[in-house]
Amino acid sequence: MNRAGLSLVGAGAALLIVLVLIVGALWRRDYHKVEETVAAARSGEAASNPLYVLKLALQRDKVKVEARQRLQLSTHPLQARDTVLIYRDPRTLAASEAEALLGWVERGGHLIVRTPPLQDQVGDSPLPVLDALGITLLDASDAADPEYLRNECVGLYERGLEPQQVFCSARRFYFYNSDADPDYAWGGEDSAYVYVRLPRGKGHVDVLADLDFLSNRTGTGNPLLDSIGMGDDEIAAPANAAFARQVLAPNYRAGTVHLIYAAEVPKLWKTLLRDSWMAWLPLLLCLLGWLWQRTQRFGPLRPAPALERRSLLEHIVASGEHVYRYGYGPRLYESARRAFIARLRRRDPYAAALGGEPQIALLIERFKADPAPIAPNDIRDALTPPPARDHAAFRARIATLIRMRNRL
Repeated sequence: MNRAGLSLVGAGAALLIVLVLIVGALWRRDYHKVEETVAAARSGEAASNPLYVLKLALQRDKVKVEARQRLQLSTHPLQARDTVLIYRDPRTLAASEAEALLGWVERGGHLIVRTPPLQDQVGDSPLPVLDALGITLLDASDAADPEYLRNECVGLYERGLEPQQVFCSARRFYFYNSDADPDYAWGGEDSAYVYVRLPRGKGHVDVLADLDFLSNRTGTGNPLLDSIGMGDDEIAAPANAAFARQVLAPNYRAGTVHLIYAAEVPKLWKTLLRDSWMAWLPLLLCLLGWLWQRTQRFGPLRPAPALERRSLLEHIVASGEHVYRYGYGPRLYESARRAFIARLRRRDPYAAALGGEPQIALLIERFKADPAPIAPNDIRDALTPPPARDHAAFRARIATLIRMRNRL
């Protein structure tokens, strides 16, 4: 590199250093250290149990509570003053389980169930527990305005606070086929019911349009549950917490509260896309790069392969071109000259026995009388080897030898 090039490189390096120093100074001047607390994703039971916050709240209130995914009456016998909250769809209960639960309620138990989701088609399928209580479900198609019923909510009021909207898009019901008058009922008048407490023997059965107000679903925060780290859950809303306390009132602190839920495990692919992109995105880029390296490049279409041909002349021409391409032109010339001399020996032995200028003079006289005479210089050149790498002279000599051979 010359002196001007070195000077240019040095000036560029100095300019780059100055820019780095300026950017660093600006960053240090405007940078402020700030602490931020980010809530980690829930794991374990907190991620799969939709009633986990309710379980913690009951435990902090000195209530004995058990949470599990299945009823399992054989391994978890129910006592007379226990409470069973079935968060799952009641259609998942077996007929024997429903009969055992109703018999347990008559001995003093408290059962809390919900209606099936509104978006599911119920039809004439049996409804354990609900059929025995005389509950009639309302479908969206049964209402005068199905869309209104699908979006209608109920306001749950707490003193000094805004009303909390509950039972939105929930399946409402009637209980006019029930054998007992309800202790409490919520709804009626111009719409179906969303909550009813029916006495049965010594116990009670609570039927609700849904139980979302008890779940861990994100809702309005409440500082009362901030101490257990769940202050932003649906049940943490003041009105929802108060309503939950009223629903659990009959056997509160008198026995064990059994929370039966369906595990809400997030889908694997959704978890991978949302939380594991730092791992799979570089791997995907590496895979795409490897495929790009291994894949055939795009370009013009390749011509169709030539069909097989068996022409002897084409093979001879191709062999000659191959031999000439690799520098064996003198051998080709010598072969053509020997072929001419061999035929001349058969047609004119005297001329073939001569050599040098006498032979050339005799051949000039012989081919002068032809209808298409060959020039004397062409005959003289044809009998002498061509210069190296002179393609025109090589072709001319070979052509003249072939013409003279064919005319003998």
